[in-house]
Amino acid sequence: MKKQFTIACILLAIMTIQAKAQDNKLLLDNHQYSGAVAKKKAYIAIYQLDSNDPKTIEKAIRNINNVLKDPRLKGRLQIELVAFSGGTEAFLKKNSQYEKPLKNLVEKGVIVAQCLNTLEERHIAKEELFDFIGYVPSGNGELILRANEGWVIIKP
Repeated sequence: MKKQFTIACILLAIMTIQAKAQDNKLLLDNHQYSGAVAKKKAYIAIYQLDSNDPKTIEKAIRNINNVLKDPRLKGRLQIELVAFSGGTEAFLKKNSQYEKPLKNLVEKGVIVAQCLNTLEERHIAKEELFDFIGYVPSGNGELILRANEGWVIIKP
């Protein structure tokens, strides 16, 4: 009986050591992970901006700038930022704090577009928006078309 108990304890100890070794290997493998590898020639993403919350607007701009710096995507990335509903606030001249960051995105090749439906519904004239903004008939229509073309939709 004592011999069987000793064998059981030894087996339990071996299993515990093996489990810890596996855990350590998983931790080490995770530590060494550096992300997915870009295998395609091109990647396309559209950012949906439909909130007037300054934190959300700033987050969208920051997220786009960050992804443009990703070395895996250099020269392979096309991005569009489409605003509608509350997101229109980011494109209004009266909110001049967004003009330079948005202009910088355009200068980096990002399409920055505004939904015309929102302008009509809110009685906003194009002249109230920054002069470099592009326009789409509807923000949701743009998302639907882009999604069906294979674009990834990102909502900050």
